[in-house]
Amino acid sequence: GDKKYLLQLYRTLHPEDARATETDLTDITIENVMVDGLYNDLGFMVSNRLMILLEAQSTWTENILIRALLYMAKTWQRHLSDLGENLYASRRVKLPEPELYVIYTGDRRNRPSELSLSKVFFDSKECAVEVWARVIYGEGEGDIITQYVTFCKVLKEQVKLYGMTRKALHETIRLCKDRGVLREYLEKREVEVMDIMTMLFDQETVTNTYINDVLRQGRAEGRAEGRAEGELLERRATACAMLREGMPPDLISHFTRLSLEELQSLAAQEK
Repeated sequence: GDKKYLLQLYRTLHPEDARATETDLTDITIENVMVDGLYNDLGFMVSNRLMILLEAQSTWTENILIRALLYMAKTWQRHLSDLGENLYASRRVKLPEPELYVIYTGDRRNRPSELSLSKVFFDSKECAVEVWARVIYGEGEGDIITQYVTFCKVLKEQVKLYGMTRKALHETIRLCKDRGVLREYLEKREVEVMDIMTMLFDQETVTNTYINDVLRQGRAEGRAEGRAEGELLERRATACAMLREGMPPDLISHFTRLSLEELQSLAAQEK
């Protein structure tokens, strides 16, 4: 939300554009008060000619491409509506060129530098819709994205040591300021950062407690049904319990290690 840092971000992505100023940038991030509504991490426009959408992830998932496609369509829709453009008119409307980025804060390992919808979901077969996103791992030299990724990794290390506590947050901020990571921002807004991260910790604790309760319920059902199929039976029972709670398939697949196809079959049986 601070144009000063937004400009730093833009220049990290487009170092060739030295003429852009803060006034050229407009925040177009999708916000939604509904829990299950559509919202993205960050979107901004550059002089109505370039639309940049960014997502940050600590857990690797290629499904980000589907979400990015939905974010892009929604942002275009809002942009055209704001301009009063008529999609049913014969005159061709003007669209800002889109750029999609994924900032990954986990370990890179052998992760790719870009993701393609056709490559990931359709074995590189040409299809009616294509989405391409550049993946950034914070491997630069002190730019604002690299600092952000470093902050996330330091936080992860401190959470391992102290759990999701204010001690972990204090240590993260102290270490980052000592290392020159987001120092200016953290010095100005340390209290705000502490409050935001504490709230996120509280939300994550509640979510994890809820998930663990569902997992325990599923495991109990699996044991009650017998051990003929061992671990697979238990994972399926857990998945059924999570499906009944209305939890998203991607999350269920992550926790039970069942494929989405298996989950679809279980969901059909539950009906």
